[in-house]
Amino acid sequence: MDRSVENARDQALVAAARDGELEAFNQLVVLYQDYLYAMTVRVMRDPDVAEEAVQEAFFSAYRNLDRFSGPSFRAWLTRIAINAARDILRKRKRRPSEPYPEWEDDAWQPPAPESEGPEQVSLVHQQRRAIARCLEGINDDQRAAIVLYDVQGYDYGEIAAIANVSVGTVKSRIHRGRLALRDCLGPTMELFRG
Repeated sequence: MDRSVENARDQALVAAARDGELEAFNQLVVLYQDYLYAMTVRVMRDPDVAEEAVQEAFFSAYRNLDRFSGPSFRAWLTRIAINAARDILRKRKRRPSEPYPEWEDDAWQPPAPESEGPEQVSLVHQQRRAIARCLEGINDDQRAAIVLYDVQGYDYGEIAAIANVSVGTVKSRIHRGRLALRDCLGPTMELFRG
């Protein structure tokens, strides 16, 4: 869906929710719960934290609907979810034992076409493990910027608004994170050459 159409739809739902229509906010929850969970689990590397953060993000968004000024409800909600996840991690002060567990769960992956043999499936699995290991090695800010830009498709300005930093800082985080990923992936680059 085009971002401008998405923003208009979301603004209409927010306006209705502000007027007391709970069903309008419920539609926003349905529209964004899966996206928020997938994004948060990738950034924070802990499914429990992601689940709790998404729930807290929706509670917080509902309580603070009057503070939303647009244009992108999705970006505003993303910022709330990432901040909630960071707060939860600070409170727990623990590190997850397995980063990106959803990448290890074959049920999470789309089914492979029958034409792909076991070698291809094994190669894809090795690539994902290498990427997950290297993403684990970069700092949270760099990982969040890379996931938001390369995976979720946000532009620099949207990421800056989400992270509450300048566009230059976003570009720097993405650049430094990519350099760190390249260095980390260097010994395994043969996995990515086709």
